[in-house]
Amino acid sequence: MTIPSPSPGRPVGALLRLWRERRGLSQLNLACRADVSSRHVSFLETGRSQPSREMLLHLCEELEIPLRERNALFMAAGFAPVYAERSLDDPALRATREAVELVLHGHEPYPALAVDRHWRLVSANRALGALLTGLAPELLQPPVNVLRLSLHPSGLAPRILNLAQWREHLLARLRHQVELTADPVLSTLLEELRGYPAPAPSGREHEPAGVVVPLCLETAAGPLSFFSTITVFGTPIDITLSELAIESFFPADPATAEALRQLSGQAGRLAT
Repeated sequence: MTIPSPSPGRPVGALLRLWRERRGLSQLNLACRADVSSRHVSFLETGRSQPSREMLLHLCEELEIPLRERNALFMAAGFAPVYAERSLDDPALRATREAVELVLHGHEPYPALAVDRHWRLVSANRALGALLTGLAPELLQPPVNVLRLSLHPSGLAPRILNLAQWREHLLARLRHQVELTADPVLSTLLEELRGYPAPAPSGREHEPAGVVVPLCLETAAGPLSFFSTITVFGTPIDITLSELAIESFFPADPATAEALRQLSGQAGRLAT
C-alpha cells in the first residue's frame, strides 16, 4: 500500500490518519497503545473531535512522529509549534557543536563524520579527509551529500571492493528512513541513488556478513576494512539536534588499524 506523504494544509485528523497508516496500525491498535477508545481515534481522524495539545503530544509519541512533522500537526490543529529549530551556529547550541567536534576529533585516527537529516555533511575529522583524495571536485563542494559521495560513479563507488553489498546496505537504510519520516527530499535522493550504475548481482549481497556489514575500501595504503556505529542525541527537543547523527568508522582488522595510524595527520580536514 502506498501512503501519501503528510503535507502542510491537511487537517490534523487527516495527518494523524496518514501517520497511523504509515506505522501499519489500525485505529484499534493505536487506541490500545494510547489508552484511549478506538471511537475517539476515529472521531479525531474524521474531524468530529479536535485533539487537545496534550492528546496530540501523546499520539505523536505513540506514533513516533519526527519532531519536524509534529510541529506540522500542531499547526494544523491550531496550536503553536512546540519544537524549536536552530542553526548549529546558534549560540544556544554552542555546547552541542563543541561536543560534536570533540567526538569527531577524539575518534582519530579513525574516520568519523556528522550528518543532518538529508545526509548532508555537517563536519568530519581529518581521518575521513585522507580517504577522499582524488574524488570528483563537484561531489566535494558544500553541501556534501555523503550517500551521493559513496555511491556516485565519480565518488567512492569504484574504490569500494564490496560495492554490491555496501550499496544494498545504504539503500536499505535510506528506504527505512523514508518510511519513518515521509521526507520528500529523502525520497528523491533514494531514486537518484537507485539510478546509479550498480555491479551485477552476485547473489551474496543479501547474505549475512558476520556481525556487521563492512565497508571494504581500496586506498593508496592498500585495502582497508571498516565497520561503523551511529550516535544520536538522547531526548532532543530541538529539531536540529533530533536530526543530527554521528557515524564513526572503526577498523575491522589489525592491518586497517595500522594503516590508519600511518595515515594520521597526512591529510587536511575536509572542508564543510
